[in-house]
Amino acid sequence: MSNAVFVAWRSGGDSTGHWGPVGRLDRIASGYRFVYTKGARKLEGFRPFPGLDDLEAVYESEELFPLFANRLLAPSRPEYQRYLEWNGLASDHPPDPIALLSITEGRRATDQLEILPCPLPDSEGCYLTKFFLHGIRWSPSSAIERINHLQPGDRLGLLPDINNPVDPNAVAVRTMDKAENYLIGYVPRYLAYDVRKLCLSCEPNAIQLTVERVNLNAPLQFRLLCRLRACWPDHFVPCTGDLYQPIPESSLCELERPT
Repeated sequence: MSNAVFVAWRSGGDSTGHWGPVGRLDRIASGYRFVYTKGARKLEGFRPFPGLDDLEAVYESEELFPLFANRLLAPSRPEYQRYLEWNGLASDHPPDPIALLSITEGRRATDQLEILPCPLPDSEGCYLTKFFLHGIRWSPSSAIERINHLQPGDRLGLLPDINNPVDPNAVAVRTMDKAENYLIGYVPRYLAYDVRKLCLSCEPNAIQLTVERVNLNAPLQFRLLCRLRACWPDHFVPCTGDLYQPIPESSLCELERPT
């Protein structure tokens, strides 16, 4: 698991707004570091987060910044154990906040902020990531019923949605039923661009999407946890582009890249 996550913000404030990276949160030896990325200057309408007012500053703290700590469910809450189970985390070991933010995306209802994990190669040099299926709330009841009957290890299909009017990089997720394939949701937007590249570069048997967990007692945003494993093509680097680059010109803020 990477020790860093990107912070994405949605311009426009509604379901059709444009998502883009505006910051990066790292776990460091002394605690945590946060810097803004160049997307913070290019996304229309973005303003610095409260308490993190300077786009050019390097912020460090022994404790997780309140902006992110407030997006994690408190251990004192009665549903905390279920919350860990929904995310596929062991309840007998305190989870690392970065790991938990990576899976849950730090989402809140009607929020303009999400946490974006940047995948790293696994021990065999393959692309590996987990994510909660997006777009379930827009699916028909028949598709949700099908999701509820999925089992861990079930194969799912990926299909680039080239005619999607909201996101040109959208990748749909379908069941692999013999009789009828259901469109059940979408790969999260922050992964869609990279996943499309993987779909085009990897052989069909070298990219696999499977069910990791089905959380029947969870809200729809935590209903289906998926696992994606694929080849890592030559010269493929995830989370690239100018918007991901840190604003502060400091060697301390250089982004880690997979090797």
